[in-house]
Amino acid sequence: MPRTPVYFFSHGGPNIIEDTKHPAFASLQSIGREITQKVKPKAVIVVSAHWQAGASTVEVNTAELQPLIYDYYGFPTRFYELQYPNTGSASLANLILSRLRGAGIDARGVKRGLDHGVFAPFTVAFNPEQNPLGVPLVQMSLFDNDDADAHYKLGQALSGLRDEGVAIIVSGMAVHNLREMWAASGKPTPMPYAVSFLQALDEAVQAEPRDRQAAMAALLKRSDARRAHPSFEHLLPIHVGAGAAGNDTGKLLFSLPEGSMGWAQYRFGEVQAV
Repeated sequence: MPRTPVYFFSHGGPNIIEDTKHPAFASLQSIGREITQKVKPKAVIVVSAHWQAGASTVEVNTAELQPLIYDYYGFPTRFYELQYPNTGSASLANLILSRLRGAGIDARGVKRGLDHGVFAPFTVAFNPEQNPLGVPLVQMSLFDNDDADAHYKLGQALSGLRDEGVAIIVSGMAVHNLREMWAASGKPTPMPYAVSFLQALDEAVQAEPRDRQAAMAALLKRSDARRAHPSFEHLLPIHVGAGAAGNDTGKLLFSLPEGSMGWAQYRFGEVQAV
């Protein structure tokens, strides 16, 4: 099979599933069709902002059956009844564990459900009735630390699986400041840091591959970084994706600063005919 691309999804909250008029909804649908109709992966690895394991340990979901984890609060009852049909893969999980350990990364298998950083954007991108993914899905964690290079190396350890038909999707937010969400929602323009950090992220993602790791690490040291991301778990998935990209370049597919948030969808690598 041709080498699969790597994707970054900005996933929003579970309400994105119903917010069909939001521009991010259409962007996720378009990317989902690209993946199912053109990339046609044999399986998918997904890394979500909502799963951090240990400071120096990552975890991989070995479960074949993966219930949903409703890791949010304050939503109407129906959001706690959502379903997303999916199938795990113990064999792929074990292969991931082998690649991670071979790269000197402490990794362990666990059985876990899928958090909303997976099922919310996947329900939009891979609607079970209109555009089902139809292949095994294995989620793995981030580290529970803010080390950009460690997460980049995590992606590098997975990169070779792209040559075996496995697509890698990382899920977070380009800008994620929930603390200021309500204050920013009534303003006619996005928060300044949402604009400036999103631009900086675009530049880092689309940097030359030889310069990308340093550019990505520098994002966490920017003066606006802690306004854009009071905690970095929604940013670090894209460091994993950038590491998995290898020598492939990054491309911006969609971008939208919105209040104290920033949406962006990226692809590393080109879509090749199967």
